[in-house]
Amino acid sequence: MSLRDEIQQTRPFATQHEEAILNIVRTASQLTYETAEAFKPFGLTTTQYNVLRILRGAGAEGLPCGAIAERLVTRDSDVTRLLDRLAGQHLVERGRSASDRRVVAVRITQTGLDLLARVEPVLRDLQARQLGHLDSSTLATLIRGLEQVRARAAVSLTPTHS
Repeated sequence: MSLRDEIQQTRPFATQHEEAILNIVRTASQLTYETAEAFKPFGLTTTQYNVLRILRGAGAEGLPCGAIAERLVTRDSDVTRLLDRLAGQHLVERGRSASDRRVVAVRITQTGLDLLARVEPVLRDLQARQLGHLDSSTLATLIRGLEQVRARAAVSLTPTHS
């Protein structure tokens, strides 16, 4: 079904650019909603899941709060509160960095690792349902195209000095 039909728009889009951007936004919204629903039984949000994945990848050393914020897939203005909630669930812990005692590092706990082990098969099944109908070549083209869009958006957000 076309986006125009989905949103019951009777007139054509002003430009193909507008149609493409609105398709991206609508698709992202749908995928995000489905993922959030899959995480609900685990008591997780998509951003909390993202933090746990980041911390698992960081290993035993963990990461400072700022480094976690930089690596998030979606921006979150209050990473400290997010980490507080995860700590309250015993999924992460804070402690001084072994390499620099001035830095407070956040690490994933065994409870957090166990939760990821339970969540990830559910997520992989969902992703297979969402994108499994696309062949490898189509997925690669989609990935490259979206990366190009983000690269251009990053350039356009960079301030210029006169």
